[in-house]
Amino acid sequence: MSRLLALLPTSSYRNEDFLAAARDLGVDVVAAADYCHQLAPLWGMNPVLALPFSEPDKAVEKALVYLDAGLDAVLAVDDQGIEVAALLAERLCLPGNPSAAVRTLRDKLAFRELQHTLGLRHPDFRLLPEKADAAALSPTLDYPVVVKPRRLTASRGVIRADDSVSFIQAVERVRAIQRRADRDAAALGLVVERFVPGPEFSLEGLLTAGNLDVLALFDKPDPLDGPYFEETIYVTPSRLPAATQGAIAQAVEDACRGAGIVTGPVHAEMRVNEAGIFLLEVAPRSIGGLCGRTLRHRLGLSLEALILRHALGEPLPERRAHLASAVMMIPIPKRGILASVAGIDAAKQVPGIEDVVISVAPGQLLVPLPDGAAYLGFIFARGDSPDDAEAALRSAHRELRFDLRSEIPVAERSSTE
Repeated sequence: MSRLLALLPTSSYRNEDFLAAARDLGVDVVAAADYCHQLAPLWGMNPVLALPFSEPDKAVEKALVYLDAGLDAVLAVDDQGIEVAALLAERLCLPGNPSAAVRTLRDKLAFRELQHTLGLRHPDFRLLPEKADAAALSPTLDYPVVVKPRRLTASRGVIRADDSVSFIQAVERVRAIQRRADRDAAALGLVVERFVPGPEFSLEGLLTAGNLDVLALFDKPDPLDGPYFEETIYVTPSRLPAATQGAIAQAVEDACRGAGIVTGPVHAEMRVNEAGIFLLEVAPRSIGGLCGRTLRHRLGLSLEALILRHALGEPLPERRAHLASAVMMIPIPKRGILASVAGIDAAKQVPGIEDVVISVAPGQLLVPLPDGAAYLGFIFARGDSPDDAEAALRSAHRELRFDLRSEIPVAERSSTE
């Protein structure tokens, strides 16, 4: 039986999908997570493998003390663990990507610098250090620009600014978001880059010996022009011309080769306009949330099972002919406490809808982008064409009604009480 170390972030939607795939494949999973070691037993986790994913070197040293021999692979389920996985694979002499390459791709500034060095198309960019004066930088910028934290994912903390006033406001807000979310915020600073116009697309792929196998190219039909960049709908197959799709795949493969990643899943985001293809991000991981479920029919098995088979060097099945498929990451309409969701049954009855998954529980505080890092849930659809699948999602979403209540203010006690 194959034995695999799985790094399971507490905030990941995908832990159960990966563990279910491992059970179906008969893989023995050693689970490590970023739970507090005192709380880990409550979640059925071994407290000695409660690892600080945000401190990769420390996490690796702790893991190596307790891991025994006999692992066949190390796999990070989501973005938070990919650097730890790369370091552990190096130390255990297992297949994987170089940790330096993974670290480069996790850092938006390092990736832009890599694109510049390799001569790959990229937006103009600047580093704005934590203590630097945004007002002093503002007159030198070519607006509109986008202000980004360096290591956050899913568009968290990403804000467009169209002039000096909105730029200074954006910097203040993004700095606050990064300070809350990244322990290294003071050392990282922010990335400021020229806004790239044009529709956005997403590629899901798998690298084997540096060669890219495109699993899917997704259209993102909703405009993503800011000021925030909340993603909603992914549709595949893409409606782009075949030549453009081929050029996107080549651009992603070139970036992977230039960065030095050679194996495993790849998720890339790009914009396309008359100037060409602009890679916004290339990540050595698979698509986030539950979006991978939309590829099951095409792959003939779950995306998680495909990734596990690949990591363990097992043969992969041939692709199936498939209908169009699509997923909606249900947006959060406003900040508030979720009281209830109505219309789920009606949404599921819309022709073409496969499932509606609400991933938050009543009573949970919901925070929209750019501050938040979650979705209300996911809607999955299939259709005879991409247009049909997209239309089904929009119809189903119109059936849903979310009761969001205002947060209850907590009065501070006076000093005389």
